[in-house]
Amino acid sequence: MNVAQDRRAYAPATARNREPILAVLSRVLPLSGLVLEVSSGTGEHAAFFAAALPHLTWQPTDRDERALPSIAAHRDAAGLHNLLLPVLLDASSAEWPVARADAVVCINMIHIAPWAACAGLMAGAARVLPPGGALYLYGPYKEGGVHTAESNHRFDLDLQLRDSAWGVRNLEDVVALADGHGLRHTETVTMPANNRSIVFVRNN
Repeated sequence: MNVAQDRRAYAPATARNREPILAVLSRVLPLSGLVLEVSSGTGEHAAFFAAALPHLTWQPTDRDERALPSIAAHRDAAGLHNLLLPVLLDASSAEWPVARADAVVCINMIHIAPWAACAGLMAGAARVLPPGGALYLYGPYKEGGVHTAESNHRFDLDLQLRDSAWGVRNLEDVVALADGHGLRHTETVTMPANNRSIVFVRNN
């Protein structure tokens, strides 16, 4: 790829969190099938996970059209047959461009989006997943209404200053929302930098 034409964007946190996330994904994702990534951002995670999990086909998406060139550029640079071209997907929409997926992955979205995006994510995952299909979330959470670290508290305040509809979500609220859509909470994994991996499975 010509450096002058390289459209890849980078998020510093990705290099720090991708290995711990992969360790969880390797356990909870299926042995084959399509993984739908909601809110792929720069596209770094999609390229890394598709390379590490060649038995899975990875579908990156984002609601921001401006993110798609970076995702596509990371795909081109990776040269992976199991990494698909990115598509536009608004989690809060009642209609998604992908009708079926064997797993859904969403990293660092619900705290930088309105609550309606979290609600839409749960509804959409319930629509596209088969019985037993996994929904994986990653990010910071409050537990019992309390931040798990002072740094998360400061981060939450900063988010709400940027947009009053944003903020670190209470894990119990997310679990209750998922349960209402037939998604059962099966696991919470403590991750580096005061983050959590949250795993749900669609009920039969």
